[in-house]
Amino acid sequence: MKIAFLIANVYGMGGTIRATTNLANGLIRRHEVEIVSMARGASEPFFRIDPQVRLRDLTHGRGWKERPEPDAETQRLETLPAEHVPPDEAARDTVFNALSERALRDYLANTDADVVVATRPGLNSLLALFGTGKYVRIGQEHLNLGQQPKDVLAHIRDLHVRLDGLTVLTDSDRRDYARFLGRPESDPWLFTMPNAMPEGPYARSRLTNPIIAAAGRLIPVKQYPKLVRAFAAVAEKHPDWQLRIYGSGQDAARIRSTITEHGLNNHVVLMGRAAQTAAEFAKASIVVCSSKQEGLSMVILEGFAVGVPVVSFDCPHGPRELIDHERTGLLVADQDVDALAAGMLRLVEDEEERRRMGAAAVETARRYHVETIVERWETYLAPLLARTAKRSGLRRFLPW
Repeated sequence: MKIAFLIANVYGMGGTIRATTNLANGLIRRHEVEIVSMARGASEPFFRIDPQVRLRDLTHGRGWKERPEPDAETQRLETLPAEHVPPDEAARDTVFNALSERALRDYLANTDADVVVATRPGLNSLLALFGTGKYVRIGQEHLNLGQQPKDVLAHIRDLHVRLDGLTVLTDSDRRDYARFLGRPESDPWLFTMPNAMPEGPYARSRLTNPIIAAAGRLIPVKQYPKLVRAFAAVAEKHPDWQLRIYGSGQDAARIRSTITEHGLNNHVVLMGRAAQTAAEFAKASIVVCSSKQEGLSMVILEGFAVGVPVVSFDCPHGPRELIDHERTGLLVADQDVDALAAGMLRLVEDEEERRRMGAAAVETARRYHVETIVERWETYLAPLLARTAKRSGLRRFLPW
């Protein structure tokens, strides 16, 4: 089976990119896999991709300093908006334009893939409109329904329903999508497909280092200024503890300002991007999630994989589906900075509890091993491939 993943920019850093590359690296053992990037923004991908996975770039990002000199027609098309992408698509101004839309339409018309998986709303829309009946067309949602702007919701309702299937990260989000689309919760068209953990082995944390870690893009939804304020209470009582935040992004200056405001320059460190987040978490004793909203958080799973308990806001939707409260970590009142501080303090001050929760967390992480998720994908795709074969008059086989 040949599976193609459509992604905005596989060369960047983000949860969707990491989840897609993890899955591609797992699928390549039994299938042919291609990642189709709408734009190329760097010389090499940030996350490791198995060399057997084919990378195909449809355009070169305008901000990439090494891109070839574009001709006049390319420059003209780059300045025109994509016609069929929702106006509020988050990547509309960075990778979606008339040039990349035309390139993707050409790809969808000519690909020999058996399955094409789109990984964000704009790509779901283009796949629904221009994909063909020769292959299975799957849309993925990596955001909660409540995070989607109105024009994206309209595309989900009017266009994405034309796809052969739609996957979401959590059961609670599947229920929300089903209600929004007026479908029964049991409808197999909507399917819960968790993100896959990258292959191990994983180092185990000793749970003795006085380090709390967080990771993710430095963007407003991650609410790192709130995390810094919560950590101030930890630093006041336990000045030997440090908060390390891994990632890069637009909020860096605001986070640094908050650090300075609370006199935490010796206690909070912005570590920059980390290609191997789990390896960094293995140096910590607590992982914390301060997001306003989360999908199925890779940060939580990678903390679990190295045996570190997680303290998180009980925000929609992912943390409560991963964290077994007081067994693998702590869920605290949503958006309550004092509660987040209390949760961190509780684990800072109780090493025995950290060890108990960390051991249980490792067991939870095993359920999201890439082999388990690959098998889940194969089970999900089998009837869709059979239906597509019947629709297109082809004699397909299921090689697994």
